[in-house]
Parts: sequence; structure tokens; C-alpha cells
Amino acid sequence: MSDTQQHSVAFVRTEAIPEREPPYTASGPLKWMKDNLFATPFNGILTIVAVYLIYMILSSALPWMLNGIWTTSSLAECRTVLDGAVGACFSVLTERWNQLLFGFKYPSELYWRPGLAFMLLFVAIAPVLFFDLPRKLLIFTGLYPFIAYYLVWGGAIGVPLVALAGCVAGAVFYQSFVARNFALGFLGGVIAAFVTWYIGGLFIPDGANNTAWMRAVPSRDLGGFMLNMMLGVTCVSLSLPLGIALALGRQSSMPLIKVICVVFIEFIRGVPLITLLFVASVMLAYFFPPDSTVDLFLRVVIMITVFSAAYIAEVIRGGLAALPKGQYEGADSLGLDYAQATRLIILPQALKISIPGIVNVAVGLFKDTTLVSVISMFDLVGMIRGPILASTAWNGVYWELLGFAAVLFFVVCYGISQYSQWLERRLATDHR
Repeated sequence: MSDTQQHSVAFVRTEAIPEREPPYTASGPLKWMKDNLFATPFNGILTIVAVYLIYMILSSALPWMLNGIWTTSSLAECRTVLDGAVGACFSVLTERWNQLLFGFKYPSELYWRPGLAFMLLFVAIAPVLFFDLPRKLLIFTGLYPFIAYYLVWGGAIGVPLVALAGCVAGAVFYQSFVARNFALGFLGGVIAAFVTWYIGGLFIPDGANNTAWMRAVPSRDLGGFMLNMMLGVTCVSLSLPLGIALALGRQSSMPLIKVICVVFIEFIRGVPLITLLFVASVMLAYFFPPDSTVDLFLRVVIMITVFSAAYIAEVIRGGLAALPKGQYEGADSLGLDYAQATRLIILPQALKISIPGIVNVAVGLFKDTTLVSVISMFDLVGMIRGPILASTAWNGVYWELLGFAAVLFFVVCYGISQYSQWLERRLATDHR
């Protein structure tokens, strides 16, 4: 074979060329910094300014935190130990942690009760937040409010049992008649629940449980961060279904229902929460029967719930308005009535759209629970402003206490925000 014929045969490589490392400017930290921090001259200037500000803050805060004192019993002892050096007096946290978390009146030997209720809270909300878990766990979710009530307040066990019996009776009546008529099932369920509560209340003994571990603790003895958590969880749980009902009522074709919902929503949104709290503290008791002694905690829950429900209603109304008209027409074409179409087609899509707004209201509501300190309820901020700073031992300690409160609220609010982002990604089926 000639040389020309040999070179005309195509060459096929039998092994790949070894990979080579990319240039150091096209990968790794330098690439990331170039793309994210110094992409343009203006971005580079902003990055330098931001780094300088962070350096100034950390250079002042880190020595103060790292030199903190944890073992003294007063501010004066902290200053003596520091001897003029820069440092925080974290001893107030180790000395008064129980008051910051549980208030100054809740019995110390019963701290395990709200602590256990707090841990069970995660078990109860898990099947609600993460819908891949077995649905049987929802049984414990339904029982948890009554278990938590008994753990935190104690007293006669008949109170939560009667409350549970009323809810079960209402649910059974509703399920029995909702297929025939939604309004009849709903009203009948409410009536059945109230009748059960009234009859059951006649058989509850007046004396509270006097056992050492489950004795009654009045609401006025609740305080600290425990009070903020109880108000936040209770009011968010109650305001969401109430907000859904108000949003649907505002969209109703019945003029009377629509006017009532519009007036309620606009009135509540036009009144500051602190005004409603003063109403709960002073005036709301006059709206109940004269012989009834409505607890201040319950009155505050009612006012915070209706306040947040008005805002949630507007958020959900925006989600309902964002749905295309074809969704309603599709439900009609399937022969679904109003209740079925709302439950199976309209609300699931509207709630998915409304997730960011609902989470925003929930975070704001949880932070607004600190306003109860103005009506003499000693929550976390109330404990700081009241008994702790009023004592001679810790008068003058501000940054340590307020920083501790900020960390607790940040952890809870950040957790809510991260869950909402995960839920949005999980439900973003229309973008896959």
C-alpha cells in the first residue's frame, strides 16, 4: 500500500484525552467572587463598603461577647470581675433564665409540664407541615390542643375531656349532614358542640385537681417566652380557618354575608392591635354574661385572632382573585356544588398562591405577641421591662436581655420562613 493510501484512512481514537483542570480564574472561589461580588465596578464598591461595615460591627461586638461573664449574681459583680474591660454580663441569663422562659410566677417544680407540651408540639404539627407522613398521625394532632391545655394549666381533667367531647360531637354531626346540605351540617355541628359543652360542664366538679404534679396554674401565672409561644401558636391556628371563611364570605354572592365580612375586615384592619388589646383587657368582659369570669388570656386570644384573621382574609382573597375563571367553570362542568368545588379545586390553588402572604402575617403576628406586655401580661419582653430590670441586682443590663429575646424570636421566625420556602418549592408543580 502506498503512503498516499495509508494517510487517506480515517483515524479513530480508542481512548479519551485526559481531562485537564480549568483555569483558576474560571472555577473555584475566584470565579464565585468575580460573578457575585465584583461583576461590575459598582458591585465591587458595594462589596468593599459592606465588608468594611461588617468588620466595624464585628470588631466591636466580638470582644464584648467573647469577654462575657456568666457566673456572677449581679451587675455590680460583673463590673468588678471585668475591672474596666469590655465585656457582656451574660450572668443575667444564667441567673434569670427560668423567668425569661416561664415567667416569675409559674411554679419551678412544674417546668416540665410546659416543656413537655412544647416538645409534643413538634410531633403534633409534623403531619400538618410534612404531608408525606402517615395520615394516622393526624389523630394526635387533633388531640394535642387538649393535651397541651391540661399540661400547661393542669386542674380538673374533665375540662379538656368535655371540650374534646364537644368537638367530636360537632364533627360527627357535620359529617352526617354535610353531604345533604353544607349550611345545615355546619350549623348543626356548632349547635351539637355547644350543647355537649353545656351538658358536660354541669358534671365537672368545682374543685380543681389538687395532686402535686397536675395542680391548677392560673393564667395570670403564665409568662416569659412560653406565653409568646402559646399566643402565637393558638392565634395562628385559629385565625387561618377564620380568615378563609371571611375571604369566602367576602366573595359570596349573598349581599348580607358579603357586607358583614367586608365591614368586619375593614374595621379590624383599620384599628391598631394595641387598641384591641386594651379592649380585651378592659371592655371585652362586658360582652359576656355577668356571672361569667372570662380569663384575660382567652380575651387576648380572641382579639389577636380576629386581628390576624382580617389580614389573612385579604391575603387569601388575593389568591382567589388570581385564579383564572376557567377553574370555576371547570368545577361547574364537573357537576360539583359550591362546597365541593371550593374544597377540592378552588381553595387548594388559592392557598398555594397565598403562602408567602400567610407566612408574612404569621411572622408579624408572632412578633406582635410582645404587645401584651402593655396590658400587664408578663411575656418575654414584659419580664425584661418589668421584674428583671426593676430589680436592683440587674438594673442597667439591656443589651444582653434584649439580644437574648431577639435571638429567640429570630430562630422561630427564621424557621417559619424557611419552611414556607420549602413548601413553595414542593408545591410548584406548574413550573416542573
